Amino acid sequence: MNWAITKNLQAIQVHDIPRLPLNTFREQLLKACKQGKRLVQFFGDAETDGIVLYTVLADDEHSYLYVASTHLKDRREYPSFTNYLPAFHLFEREIFEQFSITPVGHPWLKPVRKGIAEISKAEIPYPFFSMDGEEVHEVGVGPIHAGIIEPGHFRFACVGEEVHHLEIQLGFQHRGIEKLFLEHQDKQQHLLGLAESIAGDTVIGHSGTYARAVEALSGITVSRRAMIIRTIALELERIGIHLGDLSALATDVAYLTGSAVFGALRTSIINTTLALCGSRFGRGLMTPGGVNFDISEEIQGNIRTIIDDIENRIELAAEVMFASSSVLSRFEKTGVVSFETAQQIGMVGPAARASGLALDVRSDHPFGGYIHFPVHKMTLTSGDVFARAYIRYIEIMQSIRIIREQLAHLPKGELKKELHKLKPHLFVISMAEGWRGEIVHTVITDKDGRLKRYKIKDPSFHNWFGLALAVRGNGISDFPVCNKSFNLSYCGFDL
Repeated sequence: MNWAITKNLQAIQVHDIPRLPLNTFREQLLKACKQGKRLVQFFGDAETDGIVLYTVLADDEHSYLYVASTHLKDRREYPSFTNYLPAFHLFEREIFEQFSITPVGHPWLKPVRKGIAEISKAEIPYPFFSMDGEEVHEVGVGPIHAGIIEPGHFRFACVGEEVHHLEIQLGFQHRGIEKLFLEHQDKQQHLLGLAESIAGDTVIGHSGTYARAVEALSGITVSRRAMIIRTIALELERIGIHLGDLSALATDVAYLTGSAVFGALRTSIINTTLALCGSRFGRGLMTPGGVNFDISEEIQGNIRTIIDDIENRIELAAEVMFASSSVLSRFEKTGVVSFETAQQIGMVGPAARASGLALDVRSDHPFGGYIHFPVHKMTLTSGDVFARAYIRYIEIMQSIRIIREQLAHLPKGELKKELHKLKPHLFVISMAEGWRGEIVHTVITDKDGRLKRYKIKDPSFHNWFGLALAVRGNGISDFPVCNKSFNLSYCGFDL
């Protein structure tokens, strides 16, 4: 396998990435995936004489990333990978949408984001799956919802109350984020704001991934102090959102005590982030080269006090909720995604770990503070709503321990280094474990060291299809709790 071998945040020369003939590229890619390598990215980049397709595969056990490409010069098609490797299905649809490149043999080829074709700027028809039968009926929900949530359309094909198929149409707020990174690259603060806005509930996750990418491209390493502050902020974000999700799940099954308690505990955590940087969501904290705010002795004391206070309260609240027969009757064996399905479609994050898939970027491809403080991967096996809820509780308690550990080893050092000019002809993969799972920013620079391609993957890109499969065979009334157990991003997917 003649592919370039790199690691998370290890920049390589673009010309060191092998450009293989299509047949060789296809043969080696399929073989590598069958041997256990995992699909991380598959995307196109326009050149003057055609489209280059790049693939990034992960060897999670050894923390390696494998990169190769193929050049489609005179052809606008290639044989689809999806029938052999289902995890490719959305990536191939996205390439079709953006470059009008057809993956021949794709089982259901249509646009990803509400039919927007980047090349023609025209609306491409979006055919929905349909079922025939006297007892079959369809239920449409959205894109405008009763709650204060983002727009998305859910179309259920049901027989009676049982869901046989769910199709999820997104893209109603496609903003062209990747193009904006290229158009506004001379304004560093503007790019930072874009990174913070990829998914508004994952500010630390995405802004940190962006910052580390440009640091790798400019050849600088931030101080250990800045690394640890970033790590603490990322774990606070994880705790805060997981607590909010437990509150929302409790609400959906009318367990109002859990709804109130977990919601109140979430406020304590996001107010800690507020005290650190002036924003409950962490806006303004990250910057290329380090961080904009320090953790003073006073703030360190406040963080320790808060996590000590909430730890026992979280443990008690979770113990009571997960012992409640009324809660368990709605959570257990609802919305099951098996290990095999999760692996085949490429699920990531807590949803994958709840199905027994041991993936965690903090452990598999460590970055920042996690390089010095390894994270133990934890999984469950039932793959149901209960597992996706309980894994959040496990991860909250783990994050509390990580924060304590990081605070105990917070060294002195500068907060921010000056960012150098980006180096030319580089390719870097920046990965992070956000609270939803694997975040990936892949960046290519041109001959002048300017951004040529900025490819973003939010964990929701993998997991929306997992939600669609989870509800099959369940009652339609179970959809809200299944949906909350994933809590996926609309805007992070729409980009």
